[in-house]
Amino acid sequence: MRLSEATWTDVSDLAGETNLAFLPVGSTEQHGPHAPLGTDAFTAEAVADAGSEAYDGEVVVAPTLPIGVAAEHRQFPGTLWLSPDTFRNTVRETVASLASHGFDRVVVVNGHGGNTDALREVTGTITREDDAYAVAFTWFEAVGEHSSKMGHGGPLETALLRHVAPESVREERIETAREGGADRWGDWVSKVNLAHDSAEFTANGVVGDPSAGDAELGEELLELASASLARLAAAVAERDVSRPARRE
Repeated sequence: MRLSEATWTDVSDLAGETNLAFLPVGSTEQHGPHAPLGTDAFTAEAVADAGSEAYDGEVVVAPTLPIGVAAEHRQFPGTLWLSPDTFRNTVRETVASLASHGFDRVVVVNGHGGNTDALREVTGTITREDDAYAVAFTWFEAVGEHSSKMGHGGPLETALLRHVAPESVREERIETAREGGADRWGDWVSKVNLAHDSAEFTANGVVGDPSAGDAELGEELLELASASLARLAAAVAERDVSRPARRE
């Protein structure tokens, strides 16, 4: 059930059948000249929807949180960002709202790399301190060997967009995006990234070759990510989430 499309009576009827929810989170940030600012939100929502279909049971899909931790893209017009504290608080309070209606086991379905540290922290805080259990799932970390090809506006994100939202990709700009992009994320010395902002190492915001990401790959990515999410959902639904006793 997509929460935004349901009525309150629909939710009331479902509350006794499941306590599981997906909360998609993304970002509104540059993805090169060819892909929309909402790429991370669109892909997170697509994976959450597909995962809910693949899961053998009922799950509520909450509305997508579209702004994340993205200050590293601030030099590119249109990018929006929250501080890590504000983002964590937004996620925590949204999960608390879901839990108040009985959906107290929540998988946060993430589409933006900049959110991962904050999500790891806040899901731990929720589980330890609140009346809910939460874990974070980042879709591009759950697509097998393809994960190593993740860039930014590169082959994986472009492929998934071409599959789920082909009209959003500016196909006439793909070659420009490829030519102006960087080969890898960051500027590394001694395993330290010297670059804090993406504009320091990519001229147009792209990392990786978007031309290598076709719709067929996007379909495979969605299948892999949704299957991974469904397995995770089953584990979350069955897990004993009581906190361990103090060791003596």
